[in-house]
Amino acid sequence: MEAHVAWELYRSFLAVLTEGSLSGAARSLDIAQPTVGRHVAALERALRMPLFTRSQTGLLPLESALALRPYAEAMSTAVAALERAAASQGAGVRGVVRITASHVIGVEVLPPILARVRERHPDLQIELVLSNRMQDLLQREADIAVRMARPAQQLLIARRVGQVDVGLHATAQYLERHGTPATTADLHGHALIGFDRPTAFIRAASKSFPLRRETFSIRADSDLAQLALIRSGAGIGACQVPIGRRDGLVRVLGRQYSLLLDTWIVMHQDLRSSPRCRVTFDALVDGLKRHVAAPVARAQGLAPGKAVPKKSS
Repeated sequence: MEAHVAWELYRSFLAVLTEGSLSGAARSLDIAQPTVGRHVAALERALRMPLFTRSQTGLLPLESALALRPYAEAMSTAVAALERAAASQGAGVRGVVRITASHVIGVEVLPPILARVRERHPDLQIELVLSNRMQDLLQREADIAVRMARPAQQLLIARRVGQVDVGLHATAQYLERHGTPATTADLHGHALIGFDRPTAFIRAASKSFPLRRETFSIRADSDLAQLALIRSGAGIGACQVPIGRRDGLVRVLGRQYSLLLDTWIVMHQDLRSSPRCRVTFDALVDGLKRHVAAPVARAQGLAPGKAVPKKSS
């Protein structure tokens, strides 16, 4: 193979792998379709191997292309991280910060936190990646992550902000129509909202929520879809207690169904000296602490984020 292969050839190769066609890759890269075709052909010549075979539906990757994919993805991630670091050079808090979080946290919790930090630092640019898959911070898929489990990797800075309680919730209107369950057995007479396909997380949580797929009247693998169904009054489902309280949902069977999720803010230790990452990290820690503390604080008549007074001994 040739000693040096330009990055744009790998970028076009990865786009074709992702989109499945030259036209789709061209649209995603905002370049001309013939240019993508020339890049793929040049890469095949440089590597001295075919990468795709043509079909009626587009380009099908050969085994050689699939073997190269993880390395091309790692290159793409590294280039994106380099561009974020380059854009942040200069005085003050500026540049791009890439944050990853679960769908529910990203949609329901982070927007006001990010809005506040952007008001204070208008030169800061934020990329929000929503995924229930843990992005690899060591490979710089993201700069900062909000995780609902303690990170195991070294070389990461991690701050625990507390535990988010997850319980069963429904609207008051639904419970008025169908009654409030007093025992676990009473759930059999209700419309339950839950998952369709079990994941590793769901299997791990089954001790706190001993409900099976067959017990759910409405099934969705999207956490956001389940939350929307609960809010619509379709039935009873699992919801973060702070979100349930904020939205006026009613928690049911709190003693029997409670799942405590450790919540962490995490970033690579090499980014600790980056003003853009440090400011964003601290804002997320403060905002998520308020989110976690909200149910207890409101229950005791305190402002969110204030300490709960200890009982005198």
